[in-house]
Amino acid sequence: MTTTNTTPHVVALYRHPVKGFTPESREVLTVLADGRVAGDRALAFLLGDAPEAPQQAAGADWWPKTNMLALVNTPALARLTLRYDEDVRRVSISLDGALLVEAALDEAGRVRLAAAVAAFAREQAEQPHLGRPGRLPLRLIGDGTTPRYQDSFEGRVTLHGRGSLAALGEALGDPALDERRFRSNIVIDGLEAWGEFGWAGHAIRIGGVTFDVVRPAVRCLATHASPSDGVRDREVMTTLVRAFGQERPSFAVHMLPRDLPAAGGEVRLGDHVELLD
Repeated sequence: MTTTNTTPHVVALYRHPVKGFTPESREVLTVLADGRVAGDRALAFLLGDAPEAPQQAAGADWWPKTNMLALVNTPALARLTLRYDEDVRRVSISLDGALLVEAALDEAGRVRLAAAVAAFAREQAEQPHLGRPGRLPLRLIGDGTTPRYQDSFEGRVTLHGRGSLAALGEALGDPALDERRFRSNIVIDGLEAWGEFGWAGHAIRIGGVTFDVVRPAVRCLATHASPSDGVRDREVMTTLVRAFGQERPSFAVHMLPRDLPAAGGEVRLGDHVELLD
């Protein structure tokens, strides 16, 4: 378990171009004024019977993850390796090192990508929802640039500490617990286990961005899926409650940026984390 007096600092940054698929490791993240990370969750595979128009929540557009193909309903998606070339707007998806499909984000390409992902998902044991009438065909939605398919309508940047990861890994009997299963944007080290929970209700500064830490992030079944083989292999939610006395299974914290210009601000690897108030 990490118990160190080192100044908390950023050790990993991630964004997820397509909701529920492969994270990208980044050296810099641009945090936008609306509470989202640029390029994060900019595409999603919408279920056939889900409305393409967003819901309205507190005046914001929002697409609930229950309307999408995602790790929470199809954990085997983690077996797929997705690469998105934002410059040419092209998606490639591989399975076990073999190319499954590659296409541009034009109308025909979106159909090809959605059909290939649907064919893979239909073959998986843990996807009983796809057998319901109307679940297919999938639709690939999003412009590939604008982040809009976060779990919360407010967007929110997520952060966890590696001290908390180590504590949870110890409780699970998995000292090499892969942090990618938690799909955080910012990962820090130099903080004791669960220290980030104590920041809720306070402000912190990371690099050029000041964040209000809203609350711990309550987790779902998506965290039970191994990010390497797509099998539900760890009882994360139960362990968080039983081993750490949590009322609701929580890991990482939700944050919203404060007073950013329209162009946003940057968080970089190595940036220190400062508690402001």
